[in-house]
Amino acid sequence: MNTYKKYCPNVFVAQCEQEYQKGDIIEVETKYGKANECIVYNLVAKRSGFYYYSIVRADGFNNQERAKNKVDRLENAAINAHKRANDWMNKSNEGKDFLALAEPIKVGHHSEKKHRALIERNWKRMENAMEEFKKAESYNDRISYWESLSNKIDLSMPESVEFFEAQLEEAIIYHSGLKDGSIKRQHSYSLTYANKRVNELKDKVETARKLWS
Repeated sequence: MNTYKKYCPNVFVAQCEQEYQKGDIIEVETKYGKANECIVYNLVAKRSGFYYYSIVRADGFNNQERAKNKVDRLENAAINAHKRANDWMNKSNEGKDFLALAEPIKVGHHSEKKHRALIERNWKRMENAMEEFKKAESYNDRISYWESLSNKIDLSMPESVEFFEAQLEEAIIYHSGLKDGSIKRQHSYSLTYANKRVNELKDKVETARKLWS
């Protein structure tokens, strides 16, 4: 059975016992036993009797889709948390007309027990509401992160070749400008950081081409 194998950050390839051709549609099984139909791209390695192929899901599902689905789930979770919070807030208004009178608890009176229980119930409901509001806020904070990923191109996508080639070209131009002085250095490490970025992008371009060219 073909299985997923991590190749580099964000990229899983298919580990296969037999050889395939580019464009072949194969099933690849996750570690949980779920099989996905995938399209074969390139042979990226061959060792210990296994063939390793770059693949994309035949249904078009990728890291961007995964991020978008995560955003949808978090948005629904935030909406539901707000709804629960509002429900608890409404429930905390039980006996509000009586409590608005600010009547003191009559110790020893037959109403004491009910009065204390009402206040305790409403405090607990208010605490529950605050907890749900905190959950909603937490979900909203995470939404921003996953939204940024939903538009991110990474090495798991065939379009990463063109994307990182363009970035590398820009980085080389910037680095050259810092070296010849046509671009002003913002600090003493500007050239070092620019050179590091060029090298990082060269590695990404090389990996992207191996995966998808």
